Amino acid sequence: MAKSIRDVMTANPVCLPASTPILEAARHMRDNDIGDVVVEKSGKVCGIVTDRDIVVRAIAEGKNVQTTDLESICSKEIISLRPDQTEEDAVRLMRQKAIRRLPVVENGKIVGIVSLGDLAVDKDPGSVLGQISAAAGNQ
Repeated sequence: MAKSIRDVMTANPVCLPASTPILEAARHMRDNDIGDVVVEKSGKVCGIVTDRDIVVRAIAEGKNVQTTDLESICSKEIISLRPDQTEEDAVRLMRQKAIRRLPVVENGKIVGIVSLGDLAVDKDPGSVLGQISAAAGNQ
């Protein structure tokens, strides 16, 4: 039987207001050993910012990370899952949309996030991605 997303997601992801400076988001990523933050505006998910977004959309473009807000660099096309959907649903969406992370939303509120690495650790822990995702982060 397929596992539900609730079983593999990371609960309570870091959520920051759209007006948050990029530098603050980067510090949350460092302090929580994560690669993404969920961006919210008016109490709703409006995007996701990854560590790669910070590098490519901000630093490489010469943006000031102390004054540029998350809304200006976040990925805004939000594809999400419900916690009762399956791992297969997540894999299908990730393949179709070529994305690595999916917010998990229940009753209009974000309750988790599931990443490609989460799925690899659960479904194929012996794979390279599964082993890398399960390993402790570099310091």
